[in-house]
Amino acid sequence: MREPSQLTEKQRAIYEYIRERIENRGYGPSIREIGQHFGIKSPNGVTCHIKALIKKGMIRRPEEPLARAIQLVNHRPMGLMLPLLGHVAAGPTIAAEPQNGEFVDFSQFCGPDHFALRVRGNSMIEDHIQDGDYVVIRRQETAANGERVVAMIDGEVTLKRFYRRRDKIVLEPANSDMPPIVVSPDRAIRILGTLVGVLRKC
Repeated sequence: MREPSQLTEKQRAIYEYIRERIENRGYGPSIREIGQHFGIKSPNGVTCHIKALIKKGMIRRPEEPLARAIQLVNHRPMGLMLPLLGHVAAGPTIAAEPQNGEFVDFSQFCGPDHFALRVRGNSMIEDHIQDGDYVVIRRQETAANGERVVAMIDGEVTLKRFYRRRDKIVLEPANSDMPPIVVSPDRAIRILGTLVGVLRKC
């Protein structure tokens, strides 16, 4: 990756604008937003600058057709990083050993293909997912057996473990007091995404 000093003045300004949008909003600007911000009327004019930044190794654009898929290369916003100071016991106490210079990266939760949902209910409590938690979901339309998915059935959504059987789909709760949801072939079901992580605010 090249240093920002090797960019033209306009390229550096556009790069800094993209970086600011990603750090403060969580995702990059669209071509239209960049054009409006810099007074560039032609989308092709913006695209030329974007291609130059890609060629110089400053940004990348994934192949999937996402309107705001511009990403920075080798850049980890500090807003998505927390300093790792050591370990804490959840059983018998342990010696306090300071740990410096290492960070925990939460950027995996903020991809352009990710979204969050707030959990209602207790069907997944044995997977440590509780009512009121936030789940981070990676958007995709397929899932392997055993994966935790968000599925839409007849227009309603649920978070369950996914299993494909011979002639049906079974959505298993992680709660031994609740029965599975059995989806027959004549019902409409759609996978919206798979579970990436769980966030809980205490």
